[in-house]
Amino acid sequence: MTYLPKIKKKKIALPLLLLGVIFTSCKDQKDANKDQDNAQIEANSEELEDEAGLNELSAKEKEEGWELLFDGESTDGWRGYGKDSFPKGWVIEDGALKVQGSGAGEAGGGGDIIYKEEFKDFELSLEWKVSEGGNSGIFYLAEEIDGEPIYTSAPEFQILDNEKHPDARLGKNGNRQSASLYDLIPAEPQNAKPVGEWNKASIIVYRGTVVHSQNGENVVEYHLWTDKWKEMVADSKFKDWENFLNAGGKDKQGYIGLQDHGDDVWFRNIKIKEL
Repeated sequence: MTYLPKIKKKKIALPLLLLGVIFTSCKDQKDANKDQDNAQIEANSEELEDEAGLNELSAKEKEEGWELLFDGESTDGWRGYGKDSFPKGWVIEDGALKVQGSGAGEAGGGGDIIYKEEFKDFELSLEWKVSEGGNSGIFYLAEEIDGEPIYTSAPEFQILDNEKHPDARLGKNGNRQSASLYDLIPAEPQNAKPVGEWNKASIIVYRGTVVHSQNGENVVEYHLWTDKWKEMVADSKFKDWENFLNAGGKDKQGYIGLQDHGDDVWFRNIKIKEL
C-alpha cells in the first residue's frame, strides 16, 4: 500500500498568520502616527492662537481679561505725573514708548508718566530695554500728591544697566539692581539681560502680597502693610515718607508709573490683568 505524505496545515497557516499580524501592526502604527500628526497640528494651531503680535493681546489673553495699556502707535491713556497732558520728553519709537535721555538724571527731561486708571489687585506685564548706563523704574500703587514726586508714595521695580550704572554698587546687597524693590529688597537671582536686549518684567499685587518677576523667574516677594514691611521701611531712606509706608493709600490702590531718570529707556507690550 502506498502512503501519501500528510500536508502539515500549520506550516501553511503560520506565514499567513504572521502576514496578518504584520499588516495589522503596520495599520495600527500608521493610525497612531496620523493621530500624533493631528495632535501636533492642533497644538501648533493653539500655540499660534496664543501668540500675540507686538503690542497686541492674544485670543487667550483676551479671554483671561488682560487689557492693553499701550498699542505701539499712540500715547492714549498716558499723561505726565501731576499733569493733564503727555510730556514732550517721551516719544514712540519702533513700536516702543521711549523716554528720551536728557543726561540730567531726575532733574531733566519730560518727567515721569502714569496710566490714567488706578489699580488695586493686578498682574502687570511689559518688556523694557535700557541704554548703556541707563536707569529707570516701574512704579505701582502710586498716589498723585500735589508737590510730591511719585517715588514718595510708590514702590519701585528697578530698571538699570547693572554693568555701567553706579546704582548697581550702591544700596545693600544689590538692592538697587534690576528688578529689585528699589533700595529695599535685591532681586535674586539677578538675571537681567545685557544693554540693548529686551527684558520681560512682571509685577503681581494681590491683597498686599507683591511679586517681581524678571525674564520668567520670580526674583522678589514681599508683603505690604505688615509688621515686617513697616520694620523694613523704618530701617531705610523711606522711613519718613508716610505715603510710601501706606502705599496705595486708604483704598490700597494706585497708578502705574514709568520713570524718567534722564536716560534712554524703551517700554513695549504693556498689559495688565486685574485680579
